Amino acid sequence: MSSPSPVNNSQSSGNSPSSAANSTPNANSNAKSTIQVKLVLLGEAAVGKSSVALRFVNKEFQENKEPTIGAAFLTQKSPVGDKTIKYEIWDTAGQERFHSLAPMYYRNAQAAVVVYDITKKATLDKAIAWIKELQRQANGNIVIALCGNKLDLADETQEVEVETEEGQDENEATTARQVATQVGEETAREFGLLFFETSAKSGQGINDMFTEIAKKLPLDSIISSRNPYRPNQLNSGNGRIDLLRESGGADSLNGTRGDRANGNNAGFSRGGCC
Repeated sequence: MSSPSPVNNSQSSGNSPSSAANSTPNANSNAKSTIQVKLVLLGEAAVGKSSVALRFVNKEFQENKEPTIGAAFLTQKSPVGDKTIKYEIWDTAGQERFHSLAPMYYRNAQAAVVVYDITKKATLDKAIAWIKELQRQANGNIVIALCGNKLDLADETQEVEVETEEGQDENEATTARQVATQVGEETAREFGLLFFETSAKSGQGINDMFTEIAKKLPLDSIISSRNPYRPNQLNSGNGRIDLLRESGGADSLNGTRGDRANGNNAGFSRGGCC
């Protein structure tokens, strides 16, 4: 499949998802129509949501990236036929303390990527919980993709301690993968989702996933919708992503912690909606 068109990064300037809901799309301004689509990334902490987003948007991978605080906002374009999808991506924090904020980010979303780590079975259980929540509370036409990330680790081996028949403990080599591809496929089939396995580290499967999501979007419905999701005009950035903190501060992707005492108040609104 073709790769997305050149990156068009945007930097949020304290825009909460609530302030991002009231501008208008410009579907016919160019010869090739551009349609803005709100997409949310959900999943347990440390499954690689931010890494998936960064690979798609910036074609890069950060080996040791600090956890997302609140949410991060990114944009990227993906061509589909005679149209261009401009993804407005909300990368949410996976920590349980931020769970209550999630509805602000998936409300009115046209697409969602629910990520799990193929080397940690418990993260698939968490992904299933997110899927059920989305299907219960999100937009009825939302396109959901289940994403098994960290495919680059699938064939790695690790030592695990097992008990022998004689009751003795021994180390045994086993593969790092804990969730078989078939299990992921069956889960996606059960809930009527798209399914992909990806490696944010190598880039494998990332572009294909976002391209296939774009193909499944009800574009005519999105264009004709009276109140589709549309973010406000954002200032041009250079790959920097602001993280919206529950406290109202702003963090940068490199892990710098925003602090009101330092004047980094982004005006994040807990009570907003999008």
